Amino acid sequence: MAKIRLTKEFHFEMAHALWNYDGLCKNIHGHSYILFVTVIGEPIKDETNPKLGMVMDFGDLKKIVNEEIVDQLDHAVVLSKATPNLEQLNNPQMFERFFITDYQPTCENMIADFADRIKKRLPADVELHSLKLHETATSFAEWYAEDNE
Repeated sequence: MAKIRLTKEFHFEMAHALWNYDGLCKNIHGHSYILFVTVIGEPIKDETNPKLGMVMDFGDLKKIVNEEIVDQLDHAVVLSKATPNLEQLNNPQMFERFFITDYQPTCENMIADFADRIKKRLPADVELHSLKLHETATSFAEWYAEDNE
């Protein structure tokens, strides 16, 4: 049977700042992120399986990505744990959705983190093929499984 790739698109709004950066992105600012998640596998052949003919149910992929990424980061402020004085931002009125990463929250580092999170949740016979994360309309990062074997 042929290998088939499935792609689902996700949108979320997120603010971040890059600690110790030498440009404008050192200031808290936001983006309208678009994440494309592509998985690869063979369509199910078992005629008794309700997912017959599917590599993976799009609804199942949506659930994984929403739980691992979108629900956590949408309308959140994301900063590196290296940022000094993080405790001063402990104000639920403005920072209720506050996410601290172990890494600098660049598009490149976030997409690598997303890949790790998604891979752990996929069915055994489905692999993560690629991710594409648009930070702006003209700037994006890509992750490919073949580059990370």
